[in-house]
Amino acid sequence: MHLNPYGEYAVLLAASLANEWPADRRGIEATTREFGMTMAFPEAPDDHDGVRGVIDDWLRVVDAPDPDRRAELLNREMAAAAAYPRLTDHDDEGWHLHYRDDPQSLPSVLRAVISVGTSLHLVTRGMHRLGRCASEPCTAVVVDVTRNGRQRYCSVRCANRAAVRRHRERSLAP
Repeated sequence: MHLNPYGEYAVLLAASLANEWPADRRGIEATTREFGMTMAFPEAPDDHDGVRGVIDDWLRVVDAPDPDRRAELLNREMAAAAAYPRLTDHDDEGWHLHYRDDPQSLPSVLRAVISVGTSLHLVTRGMHRLGRCASEPCTAVVVDVTRNGRQRYCSVRCANRAAVRRHRERSLAP
């Protein structure tokens, strides 16, 4: 048995959905598969809007002004998604834990996975390891997975843009 901690991949999945919102449910499912979720979920007419609500709630966590508020919001999300952990063996993955009951809708599963994963990411790596890109005017979510814990930009492009801006400001200073 392996323990699936729903850690880094779940928070990266949430960031991907937040940064590039899919046009439809099929796009959401494709993104979940890209980040390692293999289960199929029964379709419901409100899945797209429901997942958007999950991501909007998660973005409040991203934008929380301090660790206490971030923890409060994550605790609320995990309480809304509460279920008993259970052993499962599906899709040739081997035995592992799911933090949800079966069957559940796609939005419900993503709320559980993303809230638990974000919590695990922050408590193991640091409560500061989630935020917005430091390059104006970019507002993309940044999930810091670096060793030193100093990732501030969503991409090399944004980091370069900020460096050029700082260089130009220094050059213009008297």
